[in-house]
Amino acid sequence: MKVKYLFIVFLFNSCQSLKFVNNEVKNSKFKNQETIEFVNSQENIDRGYPFSEATIVNGIIYLSGEIGTLPNGSLVAGGIIQETRQTLNNIKKKLEKIGGTMDDIFKCTCMLSDINDWPLMSQEYKKFFNPNKLPARSAFAGSGLALGAKLEIECMAIKRD
Repeated sequence: MKVKYLFIVFLFNSCQSLKFVNNEVKNSKFKNQETIEFVNSQENIDRGYPFSEATIVNGIIYLSGEIGTLPNGSLVAGGIIQETRQTLNNIKKKLEKIGGTMDDIFKCTCMLSDINDWPLMSQEYKKFFNPNKLPARSAFAGSGLALGAKLEIECMAIKRD
């Protein structure tokens, strides 16, 4: 009888300890995960775009899809190589404004208007990354992109403090 009683007391105390530890984890570990930082330039706001240029959540920068636009908002001429170069230069500039670099990117999604442009896009794309730090990447073709672009790239990067 005494052994049963001790076992029940032990089990009750163990459950209480787990409950306390679980509450501590909930209250400390997840506190910082409730904030989203919205990053937007005045230029983006003035153009009335329906999205933020980036959001930062839990130390991850989520860059909105970028196309090969020039500072005046028009699409660069010349084809997929020029659009890829301009798109990645735009991404690089946005990351630098936030305090990041191309080395901080760990995932890219490339959307092409024509999958046949994949080899040339990939050739230019590789020039922007350290060959030992190539981000994970997906690429696919769709039926159309904003402004008639041939390419749109969105990225995720680590936010360095």
